[in-house]
Amino acid sequence: MAYTTIDDPSEFFNTILYTGDGNASGARSITGVGFKPDWVWIKERDNTAYHNLFDSNRGVGKVLHTNATDAEGDYTSYFTAFGSDGFTLENNPGSLNGNTDTYVAWNWKANGGTTSSNSNGDITSTVQTNTTAGFSIVTYTGNGTSGATIGHGLNSAPEWTIIKRRSDTEAWPVWHTSFGSAQSNVRLNGTDAVDTSSSAMFNNTFPTSSLITLGNGNFVNTNTETYVAYCFSEVKGYSKFGSYTGNSNADGTFVYTGFKPAWIMIKHTGSFGGDQQYATWGIWDNKRATSNVVTQATMLTANTNYQEGNRGNNSSSTLDALDMLSNGFKIRNSSYEVGQSGTYIYMAFAEHPFVSSKGVPVTAR
Repeated sequence: MAYTTIDDPSEFFNTILYTGDGNASGARSITGVGFKPDWVWIKERDNTAYHNLFDSNRGVGKVLHTNATDAEGDYTSYFTAFGSDGFTLENNPGSLNGNTDTYVAWNWKANGGTTSSNSNGDITSTVQTNTTAGFSIVTYTGNGTSGATIGHGLNSAPEWTIIKRRSDTEAWPVWHTSFGSAQSNVRLNGTDAVDTSSSAMFNNTFPTSSLITLGNGNFVNTNTETYVAYCFSEVKGYSKFGSYTGNSNADGTFVYTGFKPAWIMIKHTGSFGGDQQYATWGIWDNKRATSNVVTQATMLTANTNYQEGNRGNNSSSTLDALDMLSNGFKIRNSSYEVGQSGTYIYMAFAEHPFVSSKGVPVTAR
């Protein structure tokens, strides 16, 4: 029986690294993605700098920052094109192309920038969907009504949804299927524990194969305000959106994904009291971390502007974090970021599946 429909995950997700050249006099093409990206997430590695997120639904140069609640910014003079193999930068923006500075860009493919109108919900949305990879970008204008629905364009209910208000300052609510509650959410821009009591985000209603239900909270559905949602459904052998329980041990939990991870983001869902700053959104990838054990020296955090490896105490951490294995990942430390007791949520994308579409173990090739 076929295990996966995606034998080459790099056709839909890929990480690239580059070094800035500080050139302010012309365009610079960043290539090597392997496809035309529709969602580009860039972070400077060696300095304190904002995360910069661009997508082809909102348009070239329209930027959001996961570490901030800022409204959508205008970087159209800096990020000037989604190319066939990457993207184009101009005019020496320090957070994108500072001289000798190092950067990582995480890239996802949707539908090559081609959107469509989706009228399945009460609110007509604009969607760009890749059902093969289980990914859609959704833009919409709120109507302020509890229980209003929007179409997400996928063939199955999304397991992970991230929403950001574009037109004004607001946080980044995240819903994840492992919460087990339709009213639970957590903020991508913060370290807070999961909020299990608010229906203002998703109206205490689980997403369906066609719709997401919204509350009337400012984060997701204020009248006349504009929003973007990034929606993900699992594709076997390519993506996994799950949870695991930490054991407070250096011989930590093994998490089966069914593939060798190329990218992992992890967040503890509970409270650490005075150490809550460490309940961060840690991100690792296979281009910055090329061998096991993967340490926190290669960790970036979605909720902060910290440089690579900074745990929040202004010093680089060399703590072990995890191993990226052929069929999942294993936690290698009891740190708050990955291995304390309690529940962690994660999203992961594949370098290669454990078993190909022909039922052949990839590692045996």
